[in-house]
Amino acid sequence: MIDGKAAAAAITAGIAERVAAEGVRPGLAVVLVGDDPASAVYVRNKSRTAERCGFHSVQHTLPADTSEADLLALVDTLNTDPAVHGILVQLPLPSHLDASRVIAAIDPDKDVDGLHIVNAGRLAVGDPDAIVPCTPLGAMHLIEDVRGEDLSGLRAVVVGRSRLVGLPAALLLTKRNATVTIAHSRTRDLERLCAGADILVAAIGRPEMLKGAAIKPGATVIDVGINRIDDPSAAKGTRLVGDVAFAEAAHAGAITPVPGGVGPMTIAMLMRNTLDAALKAARR
Repeated sequence: MIDGKAAAAAITAGIAERVAAEGVRPGLAVVLVGDDPASAVYVRNKSRTAERCGFHSVQHTLPADTSEADLLALVDTLNTDPAVHGILVQLPLPSHLDASRVIAAIDPDKDVDGLHIVNAGRLAVGDPDAIVPCTPLGAMHLIEDVRGEDLSGLRAVVVGRSRLVGLPAALLLTKRNATVTIAHSRTRDLERLCAGADILVAAIGRPEMLKGAAIKPGATVIDVGINRIDDPSAAKGTRLVGDVAFAEAAHAGAITPVPGGVGPMTIAMLMRNTLDAALKAARR
C-alpha cells in the first residue's frame, strides 16, 4: 500500500521548514466561484495546508453568478499583487464562465496549478521553469518512492489523456526514461495493454474500470480516479472508489488507495509549486 497521506505530510513538513529557513513568505490566493460542496472542501483543505506551511493564504469566494469580466478583473489584481506568488482558480467553474480564458489570464509564473498553455509548452520541451500540474507531479513522487528516479527499461501505461493528468504524467515518465504508452477509453485491447505495464497510471474517471486482469503481477499502480458510487452499506449511502478495482489488485507490487493515495499528494505539490514560485520571484 502506498500511503499518500504520510508522504504528503512529510513533504509539507519539509516545506514549512524551508519557508522558515529561506526567510520568504509564499503567498497563495485561491479563488472559488459558486457553492459547490466538493469544491468548497478542496479549497478549505488547500487554504489550511498553506497556513500550516507558513504561507500568506488568501481565499476569494465569489457568488455563482459572478460575471466573467469580474472574475478576470480579480485575476488581474492578483497577478500584480507582489504578496501573491501562486494563483489557483478552483475548477470546475459555473457553466457561463470560460475556464480556458480564465486560466489563460493567470500570470504563467503564478500558475501553480500548471494549467496555463505556457507551462504546458515548457513541460513539453523540458524547460526547467515549467510549473507542473500538481496531480501528476504528486503521482511521480509516489512512483519514484517505489521505483527510484531512473525508470529505464520499465514499461509505463497511462490510461487517460487529459491536460490535467494524463498528458503531463506521460511526459514526466518519459523524462525518467520509462517507455510510455498513452491509452484511453477507446484504446483497443486496453486490458491486455495495461497487463504488460510495470507502471500503471489510471486517470480515466470511470469507477473500477480496470479489473485485476489488467494489472501485471508486481506492477506499481497509481490510481488517480476519484469516483463516488452508491453503497447502501455505507453510512452516507455512497463511497469513493478509484479507476482500479482495488479488491482485485492484490497481486500488484504497490498500489495507491482511494481515498488516501494521490489526493493528499496533489495538495502537497500545490504547496511545493507555490514555494518554488516565491523563491523564483525573490531571485528576480
